[in-house]
Amino acid sequence: MSTHPFRGFGKTVECFVILLLLLGSLSACTDSGTTANGQNPIKIGYSASLTGSFANDGKALEQGFQLWRDQVNQHGGLLGRQVQLIGHDDQSLPAQVKTNYINLITKDHVDLLLGPYSSLLTMPAVAVTNAHQRVLFAPTGNAPGVFKKHYHNYFVTVPPSQDYLRTFAYFILSLPQAMRPQTVAYVSVDSPFAVPQVAAAKQILGNYMQTVYAPEPYKANSNVTPIAQQVAHSQADVVILGTSGLGDSVSFTKAFKALHYNPKAIVETSGPNENIQYLNGVGGPSTAEGIFVPDTGWYPGATTYQSDTFAQAYIAKYGGAIQDISSTTAKAFAAAQVLEQAVSQTQSLDDAKLAQLLHSGTFDSLQGPIRFNADGANQIGTLNMFQWINGKLVLVYPVNNAQENPEYPKKNFNRAEGRVRSGFPPFYSPSSKKTLQH
Repeated sequence: MSTHPFRGFGKTVECFVILLLLLGSLSACTDSGTTANGQNPIKIGYSASLTGSFANDGKALEQGFQLWRDQVNQHGGLLGRQVQLIGHDDQSLPAQVKTNYINLITKDHVDLLLGPYSSLLTMPAVAVTNAHQRVLFAPTGNAPGVFKKHYHNYFVTVPPSQDYLRTFAYFILSLPQAMRPQTVAYVSVDSPFAVPQVAAAKQILGNYMQTVYAPEPYKANSNVTPIAQQVAHSQADVVILGTSGLGDSVSFTKAFKALHYNPKAIVETSGPNENIQYLNGVGGPSTAEGIFVPDTGWYPGATTYQSDTFAQAYIAKYGGAIQDISSTTAKAFAAAQVLEQAVSQTQSLDDAKLAQLLHSGTFDSLQGPIRFNADGANQIGTLNMFQWINGKLVLVYPVNNAQENPEYPKKNFNRAEGRVRSGFPPFYSPSSKKTLQH
């Protein structure tokens, strides 16, 4: 009787192939929207500026969302389901933002929504989400114009923007009379985020300093070099710049350096807080030295909720150091943290239930504690002032949290790299009268 030694092996191979096909089909189901436990993922949609004038900011925003998604999925997801992010590029255009959120709601059928970058782009986003009675968890979008609409389903994790430059104005007024600058230039992009900040600073400083240059707000995406030339020609002691993104901030800083214009202080409302992106954009620490920027919430060294976890996850995923993390990434992560807590506490994805909780609760976040007022503004956020000192963005106000004294006057752009901080007086807050000694 003949034998067939490979007959059994053939059947084994056939069974193995069938098993692989079955496993492959299961994997395909998971990739196409079903999680390993058989439940559909929770879909969270957002719009991000991955191209256009806000491209750097939009990518930083997306990083924050992705870091949070990875963290929550590693811990079992939301309501026992994995989180799936669905994002669309808005090209930094308000019209595209509107289209994106309509599509997220009506075509992608997302369960929850996170906001875009900037007040300019948040305004069309919240108009759509409000019309569909959907909650929008916003990382930015804190201009007065947003809150004036009194949207019931809008919640932004950062305090109202018009208060940001008050910290810088108070610093200037805290200087002894002999050191206090005499003249100031005010410049702002035509942005709902920047214009109110500059106006608030002007109101505070108006009785104490002479305004030598204050043009009408310039249009977004303008060439700012001619404006920088006019500022330099004014020889203002202090320059207050209402910037709403990294691009204009870098352009103004580089233009002032090229013009050999060295005011005693420069503050920019947005841009310098993008950390390594700003530093690389302007050409290194010596150009950034002494530039101020107001901001809120997280910073390297902060001890806010999940701060260490956030920083470690960022470095593990994207590389670099803690000083490289953009403040926009932290804001995005914080907005998602609030979303997570709201869903967990209500055990629901229902927008009405989420909104009710958000209007009454207090939440922990990377930005610090958050409590929303009736219009969705964070009413207990902390306002800080930062300054580039020796290649690092350092917290210099308020005095009880300051890591170092402010550097004033700022060193000249054309001087060799180094730090000049001679003759600086104690710095105090007009409200607290506390003094930060050398």
